[in-house]
Amino acid sequence: MSRRTPRLFAAALAVGALLLGGCAEKTSNDTPAAGGSSAAAAFPVTVGKLTLDKRPEKIVSLSPSATEMLFAIGAGKQVTAADDNSNYPPEAPKSDLSGFQPNAEAIAGKSPDLVLLSNDTNKIVDQLTTLKIPVLLTPAAATLDDTYQQLTDLGKLTGHPAEADAVTKKMKDDIAALTKDLPQRAKKLTYYHELGPELYSATSKTFIGSIYALAGLENIADPADADGKNGGYPQLSQEVIVKANPDFVFLADTKCCKQTPETVKARSGWAGVTAVKNNQIVGLDDDIASRWGPRVVDLLKAIVDATAKVPA
Repeated sequence: MSRRTPRLFAAALAVGALLLGGCAEKTSNDTPAAGGSSAAAAFPVTVGKLTLDKRPEKIVSLSPSATEMLFAIGAGKQVTAADDNSNYPPEAPKSDLSGFQPNAEAIAGKSPDLVLLSNDTNKIVDQLTTLKIPVLLTPAAATLDDTYQQLTDLGKLTGHPAEADAVTKKMKDDIAALTKDLPQRAKKLTYYHELGPELYSATSKTFIGSIYALAGLENIADPADADGKNGGYPQLSQEVIVKANPDFVFLADTKCCKQTPETVKARSGWAGVTAVKNNQIVGLDDDIASRWGPRVVDLLKAIVDATAKVPA
């Protein structure tokens, strides 16, 4: 279904979120702010043009990535409503609010003291500002540094700066550990990252592509958007993919579109592709692969673990 093409880009570029390792998010969710008085003493705080006079206790998050970040830094109990795609962690207060088509009246109905958005669809920021509702844009990360900065900003705004710093440090440490002992290869392994069965992909210039680069892989989609006119998300053809003969196929369409190693192997003309011949087709979690939050570490681990099986 085409929702994984333009809509996935909105998800990967506007509503997405990625991940940190295993339990860090959940355990930090139960960590209170550094005590009521010290948290209160940290306010007012300013991030960009937004100033909050006191700690927000009724946060509405319309970005799955921001939702994951909030729970990761221990601000989960301050989130009173999340959008209909915020499915992680399981305790996130998912609602019928939309991050794709935000409705100011519906948002205002939640009486929020802070709203988080990934994009300014329909000038929603102006609408909420007119209603005197504090709002912060947390746009899609282009780099890991963007993710770290968003965590820092959210920690500051929610009264959890120390927890945000701890999550950022853990992410950096985990990423360093995953990439420290990568095998030295004479020739880089190549890969195709699939966003949907329509064969849309992501180049190295995207956030997701930068994660693969950390693992030392070469992206077969790069030539298809060399001029950047597709925003880093070109649609490839079967012929281009087969000719490029990637060593790995990574599927970010396992949930939405039921793609599996078996469905890929059954595609006409793909039998000779190295990834198919060598059983190097890797199913990813769609959500993790389209978000830029703390769970990005898990994505990197999945990539590193898969490619480590190929002798250097």
